[in-house]
Amino acid sequence: MRDAYHEELDLLTGKLVEMTRLVRSAISRATTALLDADLQLAESVISRDQEVNATFADIESSIFELMARQQPVAVDLRMVITALRMGTDLERMGDLAVHVAKVARLRHPDSAIPPETRSTIVEMGQIAENLVTKAGSCVASRDVESALELEQDDDAMDRLHRRLFRNILAKDWQHGVEPAIDITLIGRYYERYADHAVRVAGDVVYLVTGTRPS
Repeated sequence: MRDAYHEELDLLTGKLVEMTRLVRSAISRATTALLDADLQLAESVISRDQEVNATFADIESSIFELMARQQPVAVDLRMVITALRMGTDLERMGDLAVHVAKVARLRHPDSAIPPETRSTIVEMGQIAENLVTKAGSCVASRDVESALELEQDDDAMDRLHRRLFRNILAKDWQHGVEPAIDITLIGRYYERYADHAVRVAGDVVYLVTGTRPS
C-alpha cells in the first residue's frame, strides 16, 4: 500500500517536471515570436497554454485525491503542499509567456521590439529558459545546492530589467509612448517569470530541509 502511495508521489513529481518543460517551450517560442514578429508562433504559444493548464488541473486533482485517501503527514504532507505551490507558480509562468506572445500578436506585422532593446530581450529570454530548466532539474533531483543558485541567476534578470528602463528613459528614445509601454510590460513579464522560477526552486529547498531560503 505504501509503495503504491510513494509511486503516486513520484508521478506527481514527474508531472511537475513536465510542466517545467511546457513553460520553457512557451517562453522560448514567445521570445522568438516577439523578436521576429512571427504571428503563427505567437498564436501557438497562446493556444498551447491549454496544455499547461490541463497539466496543472491534473496535478491539483491528484493532490486532492492523495490528501483524501492517504491523509499524509510530516514529509509527505510537505510534499503535496509544495507540489501544489510549484504547480501554481508554473501555471503562472505559462500565463506570462502567453502575455509576451500577445504583445507580439498585437503589433504584428511590425516588431514590438525597437532595435536598441533587442539584445536585452534576447538575453532575458535566454535567462528565463535557463532558470526554468534549472528549476525543473531541481524538482526532479531535489538538489538544494542547485536550487539556491537560482537566486543569483535571477539577479541577472533584474539587471536586464533595469537596463530596459534606462533605454526607455534615455534622452535619445525616439519611439514614442506606445513602444515604451510595450517594453515596460514585456520587461515585467520576464522579470515575473524569473521570480516564479526562483519560487519553485525555493519550494524544493523547503521540501528537502523544512525551511525556506532567506
